[in-house]
Amino acid sequence: MFEQVYAPLGNIYLSALFAAIPIIVLLVMLGVLRTAAHWAALAGLVSAVLVALVFYGMPFGLTASAALYGAAFGLFPIIWIVINALFLHNLTVETGVFDVVRESLASLTTDRRIQALIIAFAFGALLEGIAGFGAPVAITAAIMASLGFNPLYAASIALLANTAPVAFGSLGVPVITLGGLVAPIVGNENVGFVTDQLSAMVGRQLPIFSLIVPGFMIYVMAGWRGTMQVMPAVLTAGISFAITQFLVSNFIGPALVDVLAALVCLGAMVLLLRVWQPRTAWRFEDEPEAGSDEAAAGEAPQAHESRTGTSGERSGSAAGISTLQAFVPYIILVVVVVISRIGDLFPNLPAALNVTNLLNLATFEIPWPGLNEQVIRIAPIVSEPTPYPAIYVLNILSTAGTVVLFASIIAGFAMGAGLGTQLRVYGQTLNQLKLAILTVAMILAVAFVMNYSGATSTLGLAFAGTGLLFPFFSAFIGWLGVFLSGSDTSANALFGPMQTVTAQNLGVEPALAGATNSSGGVMGKMISPQNLTVGASAIGQVGREADIFRMTIRWSLMLTTAMGILAMIQAYVIPWIIPPLTGG
Repeated sequence: MFEQVYAPLGNIYLSALFAAIPIIVLLVMLGVLRTAAHWAALAGLVSAVLVALVFYGMPFGLTASAALYGAAFGLFPIIWIVINALFLHNLTVETGVFDVVRESLASLTTDRRIQALIIAFAFGALLEGIAGFGAPVAITAAIMASLGFNPLYAASIALLANTAPVAFGSLGVPVITLGGLVAPIVGNENVGFVTDQLSAMVGRQLPIFSLIVPGFMIYVMAGWRGTMQVMPAVLTAGISFAITQFLVSNFIGPALVDVLAALVCLGAMVLLLRVWQPRTAWRFEDEPEAGSDEAAAGEAPQAHESRTGTSGERSGSAAGISTLQAFVPYIILVVVVVISRIGDLFPNLPAALNVTNLLNLATFEIPWPGLNEQVIRIAPIVSEPTPYPAIYVLNILSTAGTVVLFASIIAGFAMGAGLGTQLRVYGQTLNQLKLAILTVAMILAVAFVMNYSGATSTLGLAFAGTGLLFPFFSAFIGWLGVFLSGSDTSANALFGPMQTVTAQNLGVEPALAGATNSSGGVMGKMISPQNLTVGASAIGQVGREADIFRMTIRWSLMLTTAMGILAMIQAYVIPWIIPPLTGG
């Protein structure tokens, strides 16, 4: 048995400096040395193991087991969904269906800025809502790169856009997970009530950023003047998504927030483009000319503009495919995922119709050998010494990756791709992601070694020790959790209870701390090494994760800082906005 110690050097802040070594190694190698993500991940893993062994005194056997547990979790379920999401996209390219999708989007507008709003922000939010866990970044980055976007900007924009919907991703799993963990801490047996209150609180934070993110996206692409030129589209996307996000999260619950907000946003954008188009269509400088050109304005990164036009004739394997047929794969994806979660949406369904429960029959909980309950967590992370569970959940059929695979196979046949074609494309997809698979496994190994050694809790407690400034740093605790794990769900599971306990001790409403952990966490998604790897792999730019990181890190820090400031305002200026977690 290994009992965690959170201040191994006698001082929590000095200990935090050593606990942060693996994170510093990752940040320096990606942001300063521009090292490929798989090498940065390997260095981070080596440093995490050394910190666990030397500073925390964690036995080697436990350390190795924690690393293997993290690697397994990285492979399944996380990378499993990325593989199958990219498989679906590659099938649309193989069958020529994507050509029609591209042309249908071009028929709305040839302006890359507006295409980014439609694909990365609105459609990406829909994918986040029904699947999550990397699928939105993989699919939307690949779509934009195939449309002609500068590949690095395609990945960066996909990552930036993915911040707005993450807290309610995968039918609300991050908030639902947080509710289940927080309810016992606040002494409320009504988990559903606590979950709905946390959903409402997140819904009183993220809509503000949903208003900001569309403009951020366009500014990164086209500079200030380029953003002002498409302000009607920016406002339409942001306002329609934010209002729906607020209403659904506060009055319905977390499960359908992203799905409904994304559909409303998509509809609003289509209606807008029927009555308004930008005067000129902005394009990247290295794209083929699409008409008469003029210099791009403002701070646009090597871009130019061309007069708005529509796409030419359909060609090659795309011939004969209607626009409706082209979107069938995505319709199938939505339908299959919703059916797989039907029991969560409608809990009182007859057993024969509850597909969710049927899929869950193939779920197995495996105590991880040599680690499960062999580590003891102590106060203040938990109220009393508690064994740290290590249960590997192998949900073979119900996991999002398998559901996306089912949808991809069905869509493949619907697109005319036979079994042989699908197997060949799947092999190509695995080859495309081979370095991403390795990177994600190592990054999750880093996260799990830090979690089980106590290093992650040391960092969280150092942030929590900031007293009145705790609401501000609460956002950075969530940011840290997502940076390490790549998942808002994992960050909520990791830090949600600690944030709640700390808030109670400081006299801060627990709902604010829990919600800020989730809302601040989403800002770390765009720089999380595994998400960088997914984005780079999707656009065929493996090894250039550091370039994407350098394009997103400042936005990540700026947005997290803004979330921290918002939390401070809500805690001390407008505390009435925070819903109580007791009652119900």
